[in-house]
Amino acid sequence: MTKEEAMRQLRRLAQARAFGRHVGSDQLIQAGLDALLADVDSPSIPLLAGLARSEEPEAPELFDQVLDELGLLFEPPADPTAAKWALAYWLAEQITDGSLDPATGAHLIWTEAVSDLNYPDILQPILHCAISLDDWDDNWTVSFEALTNDALQAARDLLSNRP
Repeated sequence: MTKEEAMRQLRRLAQARAFGRHVGSDQLIQAGLDALLADVDSPSIPLLAGLARSEEPEAPELFDQVLDELGLLFEPPADPTAAKWALAYWLAEQITDGSLDPATGAHLIWTEAVSDLNYPDILQPILHCAISLDDWDDNWTVSFEALTNDALQAARDLLSNRP
């Protein structure tokens, strides 16, 4: 893993936690180990990377220290509407960079953002993909793969039209 990849992983985990996603201590420790091996410079990285299984409860606090030291702390917007938009864009980014399956990501955007944002036009393509993927079965004439490709394209389009 390169230094850039390790930093991207730390940033992605920070955002996941900020958006209320469960991130296990084992993932935080592994991210610390990856960062340490990639020569990311932070006083707390060796402490995080070196945690034993019995010390896992310390991982979230140490992870936050690492984020602070690296300037990677992330807080979603305080405004609930802006926070939902930030979540939708964050999920779309994960779909497009390959870290989140398009079907799963489209479903998450649908269930966690679209209705709270009153079904805006810009989210309709990804909503349509999510519903189609959710309803899909072997009898359909369109393949599941084609629908996931549509979801990937919808995520790309959402990001390219971001205000």
